Amino acid sequence: MGENAVRFENVRKAFGKQVILDHISCDVEKGKTTVIVGPSGTGKSVFLKLLVGLLKPDHGSIYVDGQDVTRLSQNDLFEVRKKFGMLFQDGALFDSQNVGDNIAFPLRRHTRKSHKEIMKIVAQKLDQVGLPGIEHKLPSELSGGMRKRVGLARAMALDPEIILFDEPNSGLDPVMSDAIDKLIIKTKQMTGSTFIVISHDIPGTFQIADHIIMLYKSKVIATGTCDEIKASTNPVLQQFFSRNSEIPIDPGYATGELDLRPYVTGELKDNEDS
Repeated sequence: MGENAVRFENVRKAFGKQVILDHISCDVEKGKTTVIVGPSGTGKSVFLKLLVGLLKPDHGSIYVDGQDVTRLSQNDLFEVRKKFGMLFQDGALFDSQNVGDNIAFPLRRHTRKSHKEIMKIVAQKLDQVGLPGIEHKLPSELSGGMRKRVGLARAMALDPEIILFDEPNSGLDPVMSDAIDKLIIKTKQMTGSTFIVISHDIPGTFQIADHIIMLYKSKVIATGTCDEIKASTNPVLQQFFSRNSEIPIDPGYATGELDLRPYVTGELKDNEDS
């Protein structure tokens, strides 16, 4: 196991009586691609918001390169956020600005580089995502896949240590979804950054992931490599990754009474007594 870029320790987050993350602990290894999966409503997006300090946990610590972001001042948190790039679900481009200005935005905001230097970086990032020479196009002139690629170019503009992907395949057809997965792999090899991907796309998950974290009912119920996750006999994992909509044999899955203790993080082996 290598050095961790991110560590969650006993993190709890609730909104009123609704518990979103229930004392979860997990690690994200530096320089690897970690994919966070789970049914809708299990706290995947809240995980990202906690990580970048947009939300505060009710309990626990969140470390980014050894710094507990839950205890930083606003100024220090702002500096930590510079370590992150973010690709949003729909690209989240500024519709009134052309592609070049969208990618240049973080460079103008956070650096003192000249216009010439910035536009050189913009051209480099567009080339890296396979869209050279489209600086003057508006977002409305781009397809969904192209918008995602431009969003990734903007996420890479400051050469961040960690890039966050929120459902990068959302809204794309299977062919374009596969193209985005291949782009993620290529970008990862090119940059060496740490990637954290929120995804519902099962084929894509196994294509891009070095490590998988599975959230279910506010808990981390499994972590492991692709091979470890595939080999798990955890009924929740088996149902999720087989895309089986039928109710599992254990009725507790449907009622919320399924005992998840045999399947918590670090216990991927079968529980012979269960």
